[in-house]
Amino acid sequence: MHEPATASDLTPLVVMGSPMGASGFEQLVALLDDRTVITYDPRGTERSTLAPDGEVTMPGHAEDLHRVVRALGLGPVDVFGSSGGGIVGLSWIEQHPADVATLVSHEPPLTALLEDREVADAVELDIVDTYHREGYGPAMAKFIALVSHVGPLPADYLDRPAPDPRQLGLPTEDDGSRDDLLLSGNLKAQPEYAPDAQALRSAGVRIVPAVSARGQGTLAWRGGAALATLLGTEAVTFPGDHGGFMRNDWAPDNDPAAFAATLREVLDR
Repeated sequence: MHEPATASDLTPLVVMGSPMGASGFEQLVALLDDRTVITYDPRGTERSTLAPDGEVTMPGHAEDLHRVVRALGLGPVDVFGSSGGGIVGLSWIEQHPADVATLVSHEPPLTALLEDREVADAVELDIVDTYHREGYGPAMAKFIALVSHVGPLPADYLDRPAPDPRQLGLPTEDDGSRDDLLLSGNLKAQPEYAPDAQALRSAGVRIVPAVSARGQGTLAWRGGAALATLLGTEAVTFPGDHGGFMRNDWAPDNDPAAFAATLREVLDR
């Protein structure tokens, strides 16, 4: 838990992904020093000592977050959920609306709301099958191809040649491990979740769908835009790409400070 240097009466903020752990948000959290920020590692990720209890589900992740907030004696909290975390935040509101004041759902890959849902779900499940059959490299290559694709997925997407892991700097040898929660769990759980529009509208929680400035047309961007349509609102555009809250070798042009400023502006409205 990151505590500000001075006391603040601002609503505590939960920053989370799924299955990405707390380390992925370090740059963002360091810039939000005007409020109490809570991060956590989803079960089975990074420092977590809890293995997934059966199959990974979005409601299961949401229930864990409810336990965290209850144990800290906080609530209602503001929530920034990115990617799979944006989906988990919706499920959290459906189950425990009193926990959340505002949810910023940043690029949730909500295939249930997309026109090409059947193809998208089949592609995600094919990645899971590839992971169990061939290992990390071939599965991650397919995942990168999926999240990089712009526009609806064509009906013949799975009939196309699989991407070559070597061209993406990924391993081709199978090391036998099957503990990657994205490839083994979340990509199976996401197609199983569809937001309950009525529950979300009646929850009394402010929900802010968000998209990235540089991701227009990608699956996660389309998920954020579709959520806005479902809720009858406009999506807020955040700077950078899908991971605009962090700058690294793969995304040197991202500006975490600009991202944090946009998040602060959204939360403080």
